[in-house]
Amino acid sequence: MSWGTELWDQFENLDKHTQWGIDFLERYAKFAKERLEIEQAYAKQLRNLVKKYCPKRAKDEEPRFTSCVSFYSVLNELNDYAGQREVVAEEMGHKVYGELMRYSLDLKAERKHHLQEGRKAQQYLDQCWKQMDNSKKKFERECKEAEKCQLSYERLDNDINATKSEVEKAKSQLYLRTHMADESKNEYAAQLQNFNQEQRKHFNNAIPQIFKNLQDMDERRTVKLGETYRSFAEVERRVVPIIAKCLEGMVTAAKAVDQRKDSAIVVESFKSGFEPPGDFPFEDFSQNISRSGSDATISTPKAEPVLPPRPDPKLSIGKAKNKLWLFGKKPKAPSLEDFSHLPPEQRRKRLQQRIDELSKDLQKEVDARDALNKMKDVYEKNPQMGDPSSLQPKISETMCTMEKLRSEIHKNESWLSEVEGGKQSSRGDRRPSTDVNHHHPPQGRESPEGSYTDDPGQELHAPPHSGPARPSPAQPGAPHHNPHEFDDEFDDDDPLPVIGHCKALYGFDGQNEGTLAMAEEEVLYIIEEDKGDGWTRARKQSGDEGYVPTSYLEITMERNSKGAVTYI
Repeated sequence: MSWGTELWDQFENLDKHTQWGIDFLERYAKFAKERLEIEQAYAKQLRNLVKKYCPKRAKDEEPRFTSCVSFYSVLNELNDYAGQREVVAEEMGHKVYGELMRYSLDLKAERKHHLQEGRKAQQYLDQCWKQMDNSKKKFERECKEAEKCQLSYERLDNDINATKSEVEKAKSQLYLRTHMADESKNEYAAQLQNFNQEQRKHFNNAIPQIFKNLQDMDERRTVKLGETYRSFAEVERRVVPIIAKCLEGMVTAAKAVDQRKDSAIVVESFKSGFEPPGDFPFEDFSQNISRSGSDATISTPKAEPVLPPRPDPKLSIGKAKNKLWLFGKKPKAPSLEDFSHLPPEQRRKRLQQRIDELSKDLQKEVDARDALNKMKDVYEKNPQMGDPSSLQPKISETMCTMEKLRSEIHKNESWLSEVEGGKQSSRGDRRPSTDVNHHHPPQGRESPEGSYTDDPGQELHAPPHSGPARPSPAQPGAPHHNPHEFDDEFDDDDPLPVIGHCKALYGFDGQNEGTLAMAEEEVLYIIEEDKGDGWTRARKQSGDEGYVPTSYLEITMERNSKGAVTYI
């Protein structure tokens, strides 16, 4: 059915209907907007909920229980679910709300254009009708005037008293009015014909076409609403498989909960490794009490076997308390580097974990050193690619880091061997005091080579770089001290940590006990600073340690070591 033929006279009603259609479309767009805002708020609340209950501690401190791991998996799936709700909101905003608002603007512009054309056509038809009506009224007036003139003429013509001039005047007036009436009649006929023609065009052509355009616009609006309804549902349908996967992940996480595994983790986490306390012996304090004769005749006391000495019960109870913590809170002990505050089993696990981490770090440093050495070889073969010496500081730094890591690994392995019942490593001072078991001159400076001097001016000094001369590490002919003075410093099981590195400016023989030979330009690791005696303890890459003259070295201390300085 066509609006142009069926509703040719319902222009105002069609105006109201098309306006209602656009208002309804915008109302649905508003509904879609509120829906997507609800989705956005829901997704935001879900993400905040997941963030609230996600663990905020480090990964190594996270519980390993299957129930906790499954719960975190559920939180991850819920976070993904919230992401899908955000996708729904975004798609609704783009494909439903945004599309409807753009289409609403287009409809408003199109409706305005069609209505303006309809009003223009109606105004033109009204104008034609007015012209025709004016010509009709004019024709009516002229006819009435002509009738009056005719009556006047007939009255004067029949009046015998009227003069001839009056009769002629009335006759001419009648003729004029009759002519004007004829002209008005012709004009009215023409205007009437024109109006009828324009009216046919208006109701048969113009208005049907305009109403047809409005009908097409309204039908397209209806189709668009149907498409957005479908898009609204399709947005939900597209995320249903992903949401189903999220829910399936939650179900899988629920199936992964294992009560036996959690019980085993509890045992592994809190097992101390101690043995349960033994039975306390009965202590008979009545042995020194004299018995009566009758008692003696009735019952003869049996000789009790000699028992080995028992530990003090109070001390045993105190140790048991410190070990078991069965019915009370675990006493808080300070965290020590060797984890000696922990029970044996827990200490072993923590030490093993630290050794594994240090081993990984050491492997990374080894790989970095190999890469730097390869790059250095490339630079040496192709000098245009770079300066090989520019890589030496980085290589030295990497070697120092490797030495530190090896030292830490060795230290932790010794602690681990203690826990596992291995050899107990004794730890003493890294550097013996010079005031114990040694006698020195009151104002002398002694070297590891056994030489000293009373003259401070003859101490070792760095030679000028411009001169060929180099300082002597010790004065010839000076008396020697005990050659085993430094033996106790090298008997430690654990190597000293690396605190810097150095490069030899000159060669050194190191023939005396406790010294270390080095070649010129050789890179060494600093493991002990100069204590003011002019000697620095160093280590080679091969592991050999000893003292070398400080003035022979160009030293670079690590930034994180205490008193880090550079000696040249």
